[in-house]
Amino acid sequence: MIKSIKHGKMKTYVGYTIDLKKRLYAHNSGKGAKSTKGRHWRIIFKKAYKNKSLALKAEYYLKTNYSIRNKIRSNMHLNLKIKLI
Repeated sequence: MIKSIKHGKMKTYVGYTIDLKKRLYAHNSGKGAKSTKGRHWRIIFKKAYKNKSLALKAEYYLKTNYSIRNKIRSNMHLNLKIKLI
């Protein structure tokens, strides 16, 4: 999950990738997803999975579960132990 603050408003984005550095660079250079353009992003949560299927299930879970996203967003400095599938 990545986070951006622009004009005092915080926004988060969840996505799957096999190359985290490349994906973050794309978002920060305006070449990522449409909803990420025009902002500076930083990583606030990442997790590796054994296969793509598990990763996509976790991505969907995070995208649809705002209570978990808010916990991650507000406690990004802590070592969170969040079970995602």
